[in-house]
Amino acid sequence: MASRPSALRKSASRRKTVKAKTSTAKTKANSKPRAKAASAGAKLPEWNLTDLYSGIDAPEVTRDLDRMDAECIAFEADYKGKLAEETAKPEGGVWLAQAVMRYEAIDDLAGRLGSYAGLIHAGDSVDPAISKFYGDVSERLTAASLHLLFFALELNRIDDAVIERAMQAPELAYYRPWIEDSRKDKPYQLEDRIEQLFHEKSVSGYSAWNRLFDQTISSLRFKLGGKELAIEPTLNMLQDRSPEKRKAAGQALAKTFKANERTFALITNTLAKDKDISDRWRGFQDVADSRHLANRVEREVVDALVASVRAAYPRLSHRYYALKAGWFKKKRLAHWDRNAPLPFAANASIPWQDARKMVLTAYGAFSPEMARIAERFFTEHWIDAPVRPGKAPGAFSHPTTPSAHPYVLMNYQGKPRDVMTLAHELGHGVHQVLAAKNGALMAPTPLTLAETASVFGEMLTFKRLLSETKNAKQRQALLAGKVEDMINTVVRQIAFYSFERAIHTERRNGELTAERIGEIWLSVQGESLGPAIEIKPGYESFWMYIPHFIHSPFYVYAYAFGDCLVNSLYAVYEHAASGFAERYLEMLSAGGTKHYSELLKPFGLDAKDPKFWDGGLSVIAGMIDELEAMG
Repeated sequence: MASRPSALRKSASRRKTVKAKTSTAKTKANSKPRAKAASAGAKLPEWNLTDLYSGIDAPEVTRDLDRMDAECIAFEADYKGKLAEETAKPEGGVWLAQAVMRYEAIDDLAGRLGSYAGLIHAGDSVDPAISKFYGDVSERLTAASLHLLFFALELNRIDDAVIERAMQAPELAYYRPWIEDSRKDKPYQLEDRIEQLFHEKSVSGYSAWNRLFDQTISSLRFKLGGKELAIEPTLNMLQDRSPEKRKAAGQALAKTFKANERTFALITNTLAKDKDISDRWRGFQDVADSRHLANRVEREVVDALVASVRAAYPRLSHRYYALKAGWFKKKRLAHWDRNAPLPFAANASIPWQDARKMVLTAYGAFSPEMARIAERFFTEHWIDAPVRPGKAPGAFSHPTTPSAHPYVLMNYQGKPRDVMTLAHELGHGVHQVLAAKNGALMAPTPLTLAETASVFGEMLTFKRLLSETKNAKQRQALLAGKVEDMINTVVRQIAFYSFERAIHTERRNGELTAERIGEIWLSVQGESLGPAIEIKPGYESFWMYIPHFIHSPFYVYAYAFGDCLVNSLYAVYEHAASGFAERYLEMLSAGGTKHYSELLKPFGLDAKDPKFWDGGLSVIAGMIDELEAMG
């Protein structure tokens, strides 16, 4: 998951779930972390949320919700209708700075409340008491923040010359990155009453549909071998060594998805229409323009990335899957065998403590400071690792708010890929800890760089493991596993982005049936996977479980952006003299205070260069070259 935008405006998004997962935590009190046995044979930690609140019935929750209400009302009374006039006065910069500081303090409080409700709900989205708590807190925060809507709107209406003069005051100059960033939204703002309506109806609109998706996914059950499994262990079976179990899991997923297709089609159609209405009112031309604006990235940069990746499908995914099919003595692999463990890969499950050591050792070799921060997640119980029914799928690192600290959720099952997921999420966590010093308004990182630290953390861990692996077949398996992860991160995510573009574009002309959505899904999957993957009946429904399509439309290209960027960044690291780690941590510490292009300059990288993306993709192609040479 990437950084949390302002708690007053947007909710956090989750990490990709190409290998989506599910689970549950009966953590109403959260007084102490608990551990349960995992399939990996180790005790897995559960997070301790008491650094936020001691439980859903804690008096501090009620106190802070009431305080939130009071401070929002007072803020509106003190500042509404006054920004332009007061800012134009000689001491306007100091006056506005005080207003921004109060706004930031409210944002931090909202972040604490919203994060706690979101995290406890992620731990158990099917418990009725937790679901009610999550819904109630969300409604209270939305209602309170209505009193703050005026602030960004009025701030953006201040004349450019006036705001520039006010920012000469040191107190306001500190917030220049946030102010300039906020004013980029100016062309798409609506009049105050309409903004208020959009904001208030979000509770019964897209937020409610998001919640329905989460609860539906968590409650699905899949019949396998006489048992009814949740989605997490069922998806995990697609990585089982037994071909029969993989096939059974693929068919079970297809059967349950098919039985629920009308619900998921309705959710998808409703949210796509909701976004279309918002985009038309705000004046966005392209279906993804609002995402590009939120990411602070130019449309042409994303278009260049997408074009480069799609052009590379034949030399990346098509070539790799043909190679993998050959390892299984086949010409084609069924879609449920796409992530099957390689026949020559080690079969042992990796204990949690070993995974912890692998990641921290890799981080420490690069930067002791980075390892020190990452270790806090283990020692201070900031990680929730077990698989449990009802728990959110996938994995994420949620930054919460600068006055607290991040929390990591994952579903650890002892696979090598789970170790890479741990490295990925701890990369986010380190980034979020370092950026927190910028405060609630400027700590969040644009999605263009939000995946950089996570993917870099994966690369460090992979390179470390590769250097320590002497057995030729195990090195081949490790290299192949990394290629698969990179294909999932780059090729698959761009295919997801292409799917979303097609869905949202076609939705403008009317509702899409589940069958039509499935047709579009098969089209983009066929193009990206290539002829060596045989798409069997039932795969047309696999679009249903991808939460990014629901929670954060068009987010997915950030993964490809981050992976290609990290490939280029890591090449600089391998050839750099001393000082790279310091520059890297400085980049992470900047949070949202600088544009991605400015942060990449010290490394000699320019994402606007057409050759930039091809360089990153060539790293993946080079690894496939190595695999082909190994035979």
